[in-house]
Amino acid sequence: MSSIRLAAATISSPSSNADIYNNGGNHALRDLSRVQSGPTTNMSSNPMDTNSIPADTPPVHTPKNNRTKWRVLSNCLMGFGNGFNDSAPGALIPYMEKHYSIGYAIVSLIFVTNAVGFLSAAPLTHLLETRLGRQGAYMVAEALMAAGYIIIICTPPYECVVVSFFLIGLGEAFDLALNNVYCANVGNGTTALGLLHGGYGVGGTVGPLVATAIASSGAIWSRFYAVAVSIAVLNGVYAGYIFWGYHQDENSSGSASASATTTPAPNKKQLLGRAVKSPVTLLGAIFIFAYQGAEVSISGWIISFLVSVRGGNLGAVGNVTAGFWGGIAVGRFLLSPVAYRIGEKLSVAVFTLGCLAFQFLVWFVPSVVGDAVAVAIIGILLGPVYPCATAVFSRLLPRNLQLTSLGFISSAGSSGGAVWPLATGLIAQKKGTWVLHPICVGLYGVMVGSWFLLPKERKRDE
Repeated sequence: MSSIRLAAATISSPSSNADIYNNGGNHALRDLSRVQSGPTTNMSSNPMDTNSIPADTPPVHTPKNNRTKWRVLSNCLMGFGNGFNDSAPGALIPYMEKHYSIGYAIVSLIFVTNAVGFLSAAPLTHLLETRLGRQGAYMVAEALMAAGYIIIICTPPYECVVVSFFLIGLGEAFDLALNNVYCANVGNGTTALGLLHGGYGVGGTVGPLVATAIASSGAIWSRFYAVAVSIAVLNGVYAGYIFWGYHQDENSSGSASASATTTPAPNKKQLLGRAVKSPVTLLGAIFIFAYQGAEVSISGWIISFLVSVRGGNLGAVGNVTAGFWGGIAVGRFLLSPVAYRIGEKLSVAVFTLGCLAFQFLVWFVPSVVGDAVAVAIIGILLGPVYPCATAVFSRLLPRNLQLTSLGFISSAGSSGGAVWPLATGLIAQKKGTWVLHPICVGLYGVMVGSWFLLPKERKRDE
């Protein structure tokens, strides 16, 4: 299953951006802290004029802040925890259905309440950070997720499990929003976002493996969440420590640029209105709505498809979901830097069309092994789409709108991650799980259409 924040933002000069890639992928995390302040680009006084929005945003990070790379590491670890959580239901759903004696439609309600949690977080994230600071917001986010996990560990009535996914979605939305904005504005945003969402993909790979191992061993399925709550607690403690004093760092490094402008800052209500009306926000929300709908639908229903339609063994095909998320992790780590070099706009279109082709293979090739390989390749191609798209959105948005706009985009993504798996379950109840494939094909089409309608960004100098 796969919402975004006022972060300490920084840009590199064009030469420093190129240097990050010339030093090699193995040094990507280290290079995130190598930030040079480039000349500030003038922005239009009208934040809705997307044609005048610069490709980059004013720098606020100082090169002397050597905590940046450790904060990115914290973001990646939280991404790992989110992926670990989001990928597990696909492997656990058959066991949940059996334990509670429920069908596809009822078990899909966990996707709905998870999305409601994301939607609830969109207007609250800025307020949460303002009141508690960045470190406090992270700690609350992880505490909410831990509370949801603890409820599930008790194996309560299914109604309580459904409610717990609201808490999990709310907490995940908070940290996802903050993580996306922070990484989008650190050094090379595409590399940082690739690391963040690559961590999510690694968690997504490990989650189904752990879930299948626990559930198939004879232990009750809910014990998986004992591992998840441990990860949430560790992430909350580390994020609280490493982001302590974050706003003091930001205020110190941004004092020069702040004193250079006399334009009064818009209030929260004005920012919210501008963000919601921005064409970048609206098109980005449609794109991520479709993207996450396809991602979570595949993750949640591919095992049921392989068992009911292809006749696969549940214990054996349970690892197909891990292959899908492993592909996502590999794609984000390896293809995100490539996408930066050739252009994210073109790369996302090519990757999406590739997903479309391999989705047809899974649909029409009656082979469990062949389908498993094709699903992994879909993961590889789908993986870099989210970080590349987020990097493009952040460059098209004024910095003061990024947190709110990216938050709504992520909330829309979670809604897609709820609506389409639910729709798949409802239709599958009557027609069969093969309906997963035409649904995904349609979602890829929506992604391509909304992507090409995005405003053009200024040409980047290399």
